[in-house]
Amino acid sequence: MQTSDIRSPAKSIRTWFGGVLPFLKKGIWNSFPHSLVKFRLIYWYGELLHVLSRLRATWRQNHTTWFFRNRPQLELIRRLTHERPHGSTLRIAVLACSNGAEVYSVLWTIRATRPDLKVTLRAVDISNGIVQIAREGVYRFNASELVPTRVFERTTQEEMRSIFDSDGDLAKIKTWLKEGIHWQVGDAGDPELLKLLGSQDLVIANNFLCIMKPPNAERCLRNLARLVDSGGYLVVSGIDLRVRTKVALASGWTPVRDLLEEVHDGDPSIRIIWPWKYCGLEPLNKRKADWKIRYASVFQIEHKK
Repeated sequence: MQTSDIRSPAKSIRTWFGGVLPFLKKGIWNSFPHSLVKFRLIYWYGELLHVLSRLRATWRQNHTTWFFRNRPQLELIRRLTHERPHGSTLRIAVLACSNGAEVYSVLWTIRATRPDLKVTLRAVDISNGIVQIAREGVYRFNASELVPTRVFERTTQEEMRSIFDSDGDLAKIKTWLKEGIHWQVGDAGDPELLKLLGSQDLVIANNFLCIMKPPNAERCLRNLARLVDSGGYLVVSGIDLRVRTKVALASGWTPVRDLLEEVHDGDPSIRIIWPWKYCGLEPLNKRKADWKIRYASVFQIEHKK
């Protein structure tokens, strides 16, 4: 037998589970009413399916996004910045900024209630093409090849009028909202990221660490935390909860409890794909001993001297 024909035990297990997973999904899980997920045995079964989905995960970049993707999270960001002194400067970094929908959503949320703040925002993505789209701030009402979602699905008519100028089938970000943004091509895992961006009061790193293998996601998360000025905040959702919990506990981060449950459930696009996709987000389970930190997506970081 040739060496190439010999499979390792781990690979054989992954292959076997990969073959039965579709049956488990369709044959059992999809037959459960959603209201039953809260029951312990069914929840455990969902966790098993999520572990199996990890064996079949594909790790690739994805630009799926929406304006106002997670409204409770935006409200929490607004609250965190609300008590800053009048006329002060607020430094924000958004990693994996994609087509700019999150950047503009965050800026509009802050400037709508605190126009006195001098906001400087550094928006970073690894894709030069997507950064150019974000910088231009021009969006089609229908999905595009690069961003396969209707980005305005979660936007109200009032918000559309406030944020955009319409031009046929295009919507253009108003000039005043573009002010103070520095668009950059960069890698969130780059050890030189702190030198590139400088310390920030608020670092937002949503919905991209979940497409990394856990060891890479952990290294990247630790790297991002270095950007946060002592006493500042890190916003990080769309990540393997075990990775986030491990790093938060080891690093002594303080979870922000305000709106914790609302933020966790604030993005239905990642809730409805659990447990059969690795990037799906498990239902909040208060039976877990570490639930208050496991399900927090916003942390205050104090750097030890």
